[in-house]
Amino acid sequence: MAYKDAAARRARVLGAFKIRDGIFHGLTLAAALAVLIILGGVIISLIEGSLPAIRAFGFGFVYSSVWNPVTNQFGALAAIYGTLVTSAIAMLIAVPIGIGIGIFLTELCPEGLRRPIGIAVELLAGIPSIIYGIWGLFVFAPFLQQHIQPGLIAAFANVPILSSLFAGPPYGIGMLTAGFILAIMVLPFIAAISRDVFATVPAVLKEAGRGIGCTTWEAVRHIVVPYARVGVIGGVMLGLGRALGETMAVTFVIGNADAIPRSLLAPGTTISAAIANEFTEAVGDLYTSSLIELGLILFIITFFVLAIARFMLIRLERKAGKT
Repeated sequence: MAYKDAAARRARVLGAFKIRDGIFHGLTLAAALAVLIILGGVIISLIEGSLPAIRAFGFGFVYSSVWNPVTNQFGALAAIYGTLVTSAIAMLIAVPIGIGIGIFLTELCPEGLRRPIGIAVELLAGIPSIIYGIWGLFVFAPFLQQHIQPGLIAAFANVPILSSLFAGPPYGIGMLTAGFILAIMVLPFIAAISRDVFATVPAVLKEAGRGIGCTTWEAVRHIVVPYARVGVIGGVMLGLGRALGETMAVTFVIGNADAIPRSLLAPGTTISAAIANEFTEAVGDLYTSSLIELGLILFIITFFVLAIARFMLIRLERKAGKT
């Protein structure tokens, strides 16, 4: 009798566990499906809203730089160009600095300073983008206009190609300023993720490297960075995604000119800035649809960037597994 009672209790307990596991499985599945449904809804809404512009301009919308609401002629090339160039500038500045901060905090920084510096870096990520925009417009842009841009113009005046990229006059606001602001905004993400993944490198590997005579630089280059490169690339791509979609800070400092600038010092525009500036003023279905199609293009660009990043990570993981 006692054996039967114990078996019955075990059966009830196992049944309760099975029910709880089923509920947990259902909730997690519902959460995953909800993300896919929301994503699908966003895509469908963007495509539906873009249909009038797609029918009117076709694929020419992508490579046309004309943006004239008066004549209902719209093209996305200037905004696409500005988005890609400002994001590229931001990553060229933020990636080496962010990785360097991560290496310093994990390998070189005194123990007592690691936490304060790490917290300070992470606090930069919590500053609202509009604050970056106001600071960039009233503090950083005048500083660039007075002290940095004239020097760049003079330094590259006789250098082929660079003389065109850094041609004056020094406006203060423009593509280069927007790239700098974006670099400051994405730097905390890259630095924080780099620090975290560098901290996961087993100490025994670094000690083994130093035991065979590696300097700190050699240990970082040949042990720490290769071990954590997958996480570092993930952090870089996260920062790139933030740079591509940033709106308010860029709107303040880029100049909002609907043209492809020949110089990095000249005003330009981005997809996000164009939408933020003009959506409330859009009159007519075609104007509104063109702005929605800009959003669809930004979504596609971000999707491909993240897909390429994922492909790179998979290849690195497979290569690491083989070695």
